[in-house]
Amino acid sequence: MAVAVRVIPCLDVQDGRVVKGVNFTGLRDAGDPVELARRYDAEGADELTFLDITASSAGRQTTLEVVSRTAEQVFIPLTVGGGVRSAADVDTLLRAGADKVGVNTAAIARPELLAEIADRFGRQVLVLSVDARRVPAGSPVTGSGFEVTTHGGRRGTGLDAVRWAARAAELGAGEILLNSMDADGTRAGFDLELIAAIRAVVSVPVIASGGAGAAEHFPPAVAAGADAVLAASVFHYQQVSIGEVKRSLAAAGLPVRLAPGALAST
Repeated sequence: MAVAVRVIPCLDVQDGRVVKGVNFTGLRDAGDPVELARRYDAEGADELTFLDITASSAGRQTTLEVVSRTAEQVFIPLTVGGGVRSAADVDTLLRAGADKVGVNTAAIARPELLAEIADRFGRQVLVLSVDARRVPAGSPVTGSGFEVTTHGGRRGTGLDAVRWAARAAELGAGEILLNSMDADGTRAGFDLELIAAIRAVVSVPVIASGGAGAAEHFPPAVAAGADAVLAASVFHYQQVSIGEVKRSLAAAGLPVRLAPGALAST
Protein backbone atom coordinates (compact mmCIF):
# COMPACT_ATOMS: atom_id res chain seq x y z
CA MET A 1 0.00 0.00 0.00
CA ALA A 2 1.31 3.45 -0.90
CA VAL A 3 2.16 5.83 1.93
CA ALA A 4 -0.56 8.41 2.46
CA VAL A 5 0.19 12.00 1.56
CA ARG A 6 0.28 14.01 4.79
CA VAL A 7 -1.59 17.30 5.12
CA ILE A 8 0.10 19.53 7.70
CA PRO A 9 -1.11 22.88 9.07
CA CYS A 10 1.71 25.18 10.17
CA LEU A 11 1.59 27.47 13.19
CA ASP A 12 4.07 30.34 12.74
CA VAL A 13 4.28 31.68 16.28
CA GLN A 14 5.53 35.06 17.49
CA ASP A 15 5.12 36.24 21.08
CA GLY A 16 2.75 33.37 21.81
CA ARG A 17 0.38 34.11 18.91
CA VAL A 18 0.05 32.59 15.44
CA VAL A 19 0.96 35.12 12.73
CA LYS A 20 1.05 35.09 8.94
CA GLY A 21 2.28 37.44 6.25
CA VAL A 22 3.45 37.45 2.64
CA ASN A 23 7.05 36.55 1.80
CA PHE A 24 7.70 36.56 5.57
CA THR A 25 6.74 40.25 5.94
CA GLY A 26 3.62 42.17 6.97
CA LEU A 27 2.77 39.70 9.72
CA ARG A 28 -0.75 39.80 11.15
CA ASP A 29 -2.41 37.92 13.95
CA ALA A 30 -4.04 34.62 13.02
CA GLY A 31 -5.11 33.27 16.40
CA ASP A 32 -4.14 31.32 19.49
CA PRO A 33 -1.84 28.35 18.76
CA VAL A 34 -3.52 26.10 21.31
CA GLU A 35 -7.02 26.72 19.93
CA LEU A 36 -5.84 26.25 16.34
CA ALA A 37 -3.99 23.05 17.23
CA ARG A 38 -7.14 21.64 18.81
CA ARG A 39 -9.18 22.54 15.73
CA TYR A 40 -6.74 21.01 13.26
CA ASP A 41 -6.49 17.79 15.22
CA ALA A 42 -10.29 17.50 15.17
CA GLU A 43 -10.44 18.28 11.43
CA GLY A 44 -8.16 15.38 10.52
CA ALA A 45 -4.73 16.93 10.07
CA ASP A 46 -2.04 14.26 9.79
CA GLU A 47 0.61 16.27 11.61
CA LEU A 48 1.13 19.76 13.00
CA THR A 49 4.16 22.03 12.65
CA PHE A 50 4.94 24.74 15.22
CA LEU A 51 7.61 27.28 14.23
CA ASP A 52 8.77 30.02 16.60
CA ILE A 53 9.69 32.35 13.76
CA THR A 54 11.66 34.93 15.75
CA ALA A 55 13.60 32.60 18.06
CA SER A 56 16.71 32.45 15.85
CA SER A 57 16.79 36.13 14.94
CA ALA A 58 16.26 37.09 18.59
CA GLY A 59 18.93 34.67 19.76
CA ARG A 60 16.63 32.78 22.11
CA GLN A 61 15.11 29.33 22.46
CA THR A 62 11.61 28.29 21.47
CA THR A 63 8.90 29.29 23.94
CA LEU A 64 8.46 25.99 25.79
CA GLU A 65 5.30 26.90 27.65
CA VAL A 66 3.37 27.43 24.43
CA VAL A 67 4.83 24.25 22.95
CA SER A 68 3.73 22.24 25.98
CA ARG A 69 0.18 23.64 25.91
CA THR A 70 -0.07 22.97 22.19
CA ALA A 71 1.22 19.40 22.53
CA GLU A 72 -1.41 18.68 25.17
CA GLN A 73 -4.16 19.43 22.65
CA VAL A 74 -3.11 17.16 19.79
CA PHE A 75 -2.90 13.42 19.27
CA ILE A 76 -1.00 13.68 15.99
CA PRO A 77 2.77 14.14 15.47
CA LEU A 78 4.00 17.62 16.40
CA THR A 79 7.12 19.13 14.83
CA VAL A 80 8.64 22.12 16.63
CA GLY A 81 11.29 24.47 15.27
CA GLY A 82 12.89 27.79 16.06
CA GLY A 83 16.07 28.60 17.96
CA VAL A 84 17.39 25.02 18.07
CA ARG A 85 21.17 25.19 18.42
CA SER A 86 22.19 21.91 20.05
CA ALA A 87 21.24 18.32 20.77
CA ALA A 88 20.36 19.49 24.27
CA ASP A 89 17.78 21.89 22.79
CA VAL A 90 16.25 18.96 20.91
CA ASP A 91 16.05 16.97 24.13
CA THR A 92 14.28 19.86 25.84
CA LEU A 93 11.69 20.16 23.07
CA LEU A 94 11.03 16.44 22.99
CA ARG A 95 10.44 16.50 26.73
CA ALA A 96 8.06 19.45 26.23
CA GLY A 97 5.92 17.35 23.90
CA ALA A 98 7.44 17.59 20.43
CA ASP A 99 7.64 14.41 18.34
CA LYS A 100 10.06 15.89 15.80
CA VAL A 101 12.30 18.96 15.84
CA GLY A 102 13.06 21.36 13.02
CA VAL A 103 16.52 22.84 12.55
CA ASN A 104 17.54 25.60 10.18
CA THR A 105 19.96 28.41 11.05
CA ALA A 106 22.19 26.51 13.48
CA ALA A 107 22.73 23.68 11.00
CA ILE A 108 23.89 26.11 8.34
CA ALA A 109 26.42 27.57 10.77
CA ARG A 110 27.53 24.11 11.94
CA PRO A 111 26.36 21.26 9.67
CA GLU A 112 27.74 18.57 12.00
CA LEU A 113 24.86 19.45 14.34
CA LEU A 114 22.62 17.38 12.07
CA ALA A 115 24.73 14.27 12.59
CA GLU A 116 24.86 14.88 16.34
CA ILE A 117 21.07 15.07 16.58
CA ALA A 118 20.47 12.08 14.30
CA ASP A 119 23.01 9.94 16.17
CA ARG A 120 21.48 10.74 19.56
CA PHE A 121 17.75 10.69 18.78
CA GLY A 122 17.43 8.97 15.40
CA ARG A 123 16.97 10.66 12.06
CA GLN A 124 13.18 10.24 12.28
CA VAL A 125 13.22 13.07 14.86
CA LEU A 126 15.19 15.50 12.70
CA VAL A 127 13.53 17.82 10.18
CA LEU A 128 15.73 20.21 8.22
CA SER A 129 13.87 23.42 7.45
CA VAL A 130 15.03 25.04 4.21
CA ASP A 131 13.82 28.56 3.39
CA ALA A 132 14.77 28.90 -0.27
CA ARG A 133 14.42 31.79 -2.70
CA ARG A 134 15.18 32.20 -6.35
CA VAL A 135 18.58 33.70 -7.01
CA PRO A 136 18.27 37.28 -8.34
CA ALA A 137 20.06 38.30 -11.49
CA GLY A 138 23.70 39.11 -10.88
CA SER A 139 23.93 37.06 -7.69
CA PRO A 140 27.22 35.24 -7.04
CA VAL A 141 25.29 32.13 -5.95
CA THR A 142 25.59 29.47 -8.63
CA GLY A 143 24.02 26.05 -9.06
CA SER A 144 20.31 25.28 -9.01
CA GLY A 145 19.12 28.89 -9.04
CA PHE A 146 17.79 28.67 -5.47
CA GLU A 147 19.55 30.11 -2.42
CA VAL A 148 19.11 29.18 1.25
CA THR A 149 18.07 32.02 3.58
CA THR A 150 17.98 32.32 7.37
CA HIS A 151 16.47 34.48 10.11
CA GLY A 152 12.97 34.33 8.74
CA GLY A 153 14.17 34.89 5.20
CA ARG A 154 15.96 38.13 6.02
CA ARG A 155 19.49 36.90 5.34
CA GLY A 156 20.95 35.20 2.30
CA THR A 157 23.57 32.54 2.97
CA GLY A 158 25.20 32.06 -0.42
CA LEU A 159 24.35 28.35 -0.16
CA ASP A 160 22.74 26.56 -3.07
CA ALA A 161 19.48 25.13 -1.72
CA VAL A 162 19.62 21.88 -3.67
CA ARG A 163 23.20 21.10 -2.69
CA TRP A 164 22.44 21.95 0.94
CA ALA A 165 19.41 19.66 1.05
CA ALA A 166 21.44 16.79 -0.40
CA ARG A 167 24.25 17.29 2.11
CA ALA A 168 21.82 17.57 5.03
CA ALA A 169 20.14 14.29 4.10
CA GLU A 170 23.56 12.62 4.02
CA LEU A 171 24.35 14.03 7.48
CA GLY A 172 21.17 12.64 9.00
CA ALA A 173 18.16 14.84 8.27
CA GLY A 174 15.10 12.58 8.24
CA GLU A 175 12.85 15.02 6.36
CA ILE A 176 13.19 18.26 4.41
CA LEU A 177 10.66 21.00 5.17
CA LEU A 178 10.98 23.02 1.98
CA ASN A 179 9.55 26.53 2.11
CA SER A 180 9.55 28.75 -0.97
CA MET A 181 10.28 32.30 0.11
CA ASP A 182 8.99 33.60 -3.22
CA ALA A 183 5.66 31.80 -2.97
CA ASP A 184 5.14 32.19 0.80
CA GLY A 185 1.76 33.73 1.56
CA THR A 186 1.01 34.58 -2.06
CA ARG A 187 -1.66 31.85 -2.45
CA ALA A 188 -0.58 31.48 -6.08
CA GLY A 189 0.45 27.83 -5.78
CA PHE A 190 3.54 25.90 -4.69
CA ASP A 191 6.91 26.38 -6.41
CA LEU A 192 6.87 23.15 -8.39
CA GLU A 193 10.32 23.71 -9.91
CA LEU A 194 11.88 24.02 -6.46
CA ILE A 195 10.10 20.89 -5.19
CA ALA A 196 11.23 18.84 -8.20
CA ALA A 197 14.82 20.05 -7.85
CA ILE A 198 15.02 18.93 -4.21
CA ARG A 199 13.19 15.65 -4.90
CA ALA A 200 15.81 14.78 -7.51
CA VAL A 201 18.67 14.77 -4.97
CA VAL A 202 17.18 13.37 -1.74
CA SER A 203 15.47 10.09 -0.84
CA VAL A 204 14.04 11.33 2.48
CA PRO A 205 10.50 12.74 2.63
CA VAL A 206 10.00 16.29 1.31
CA ILE A 207 7.35 18.56 2.84
CA ALA A 208 6.24 21.27 0.40
CA SER A 209 5.46 24.67 1.91
CA GLY A 210 4.69 28.13 0.62
CA GLY A 211 2.07 29.34 -1.83
CA ALA A 212 -1.05 27.26 -1.18
CA GLY A 213 -4.19 29.21 -1.99
CA ALA A 214 -6.76 26.64 -3.09
CA ALA A 215 -7.41 22.92 -2.74
CA GLU A 216 -6.37 22.34 -6.35
CA HIS A 217 -2.85 23.65 -5.61
CA PHE A 218 -1.96 20.61 -3.48
CA PRO A 219 -1.98 17.67 -5.96
CA PRO A 220 0.57 19.32 -8.32
CA ALA A 221 2.98 19.70 -5.38
CA VAL A 222 2.78 15.96 -4.75
CA ALA A 223 3.16 15.24 -8.46
CA ALA A 224 6.33 17.37 -8.42
CA GLY A 225 7.80 15.19 -5.67
CA ALA A 226 6.41 16.21 -2.29
CA ASP A 227 5.52 13.51 0.23
CA ALA A 228 3.57 15.95 2.40
CA VAL A 229 1.96 19.36 1.90
CA LEU A 230 1.98 22.16 4.45
CA ALA A 231 -0.02 25.36 4.59
CA ALA A 232 -0.84 28.11 7.06
CA SER A 233 -3.01 31.10 6.20
CA VAL A 234 -5.56 29.26 4.04
CA PHE A 235 -6.25 26.97 6.99
CA HIS A 236 -6.07 29.66 9.69
CA TYR A 237 -8.58 31.92 7.94
CA GLN A 238 -10.73 28.93 6.88
CA GLN A 239 -10.48 29.64 3.17
CA VAL A 240 -9.64 25.99 2.54
CA SER A 241 -10.33 23.11 4.91
CA ILE A 242 -8.17 20.09 5.56
CA GLY A 243 -11.02 17.93 4.31
CA GLU A 244 -11.17 19.84 1.01
CA VAL A 245 -7.43 19.37 0.51
CA LYS A 246 -7.69 15.64 1.16
CA ARG A 247 -10.64 15.27 -1.20
CA SER A 248 -8.67 17.09 -3.88
CA LEU A 249 -5.70 14.77 -3.37
CA ALA A 250 -7.94 11.69 -3.42
CA ALA A 251 -9.64 12.89 -6.61
CA ALA A 252 -6.19 13.09 -8.21
CA GLY A 253 -5.63 9.43 -7.35
CA LEU A 254 -3.27 10.12 -4.46
CA PRO A 255 -3.42 8.12 -1.20
CA VAL A 256 -4.64 10.06 1.84
CA ARG A 257 -5.87 9.21 5.31
CA LEU A 258 -9.58 10.00 5.33
CA ALA A 259 -11.90 10.10 8.29
CA PRO A 260 -15.27 8.33 7.86
CA GLY A 261 -17.47 10.40 5.56
CA ALA A 262 -14.62 12.70 4.56
CA LEU A 263 -15.22 12.18 0.84
CA ALA A 264 -18.59 13.81 1.17
CA SER A 265 -18.79 17.53 0.59
CA THR A 266 -18.92 19.81 3.61
